[in-house]
Amino acid sequence: MQLTDNVYLLRSGSAADTQAIGDYVRYFSEQLAGELGEDPSVQTIANLVGTMNYNNKNMLMGALLVAGFDKHSGGQVFGVPIGGTIVPEKWAIDGSGSTYIWGYMDSAWKPDMTREEAEGFVTEALALAMARDASSGGIIRTVTLDKDGATMRYVGGNEVPLFHEELQPPAAAAAAAAGTASMVVG
Repeated sequence: MQLTDNVYLLRSGSAADTQAIGDYVRYFSEQLAGELGEDPSVQTIANLVGTMNYNNKNMLMGALLVAGFDKHSGGQVFGVPIGGTIVPEKWAIDGSGSTYIWGYMDSAWKPDMTREEAEGFVTEALALAMARDASSGGIIRTVTLDKDGATMRYVGGNEVPLFHEELQPPAAAAAAAAGTASMVVG
């Protein structure tokens, strides 16, 4: 969910709750931008998200990530788990599929990745989570943020990397059954 030109909110938990937090934070960010004459910093927006989550912790169920790029501090990621704590991170994950990929994230992440390496890392991490967790979706949408703005990428379900225990997409399975494609079972 886009909050400003260069700050996005990644949501897990109750869709209604996290959407409401995002809508309020976007509204407050627009008001603050009007007063400042520029977009608020990523950390300021993360603080707004954390404050909204903390002040409503008995009513809301949402773990959030705030990621963005600003001219003051460059690229930043903040984890805002249920309860509203604000944690600056080099990388952050949350949601039901995240429990399956902590080991992968720890072993595969490296500082100073190129843009292509970072996008590949995120795509593979999401594909791994999706392989184990049915609630993690069937497509991948990424947003890469830098000084030039946001670049969005869509990976359709038929393009998501598969892992050894997964079934092929229906079209590939039909082609294999017709003898027009090969399948290795092992």
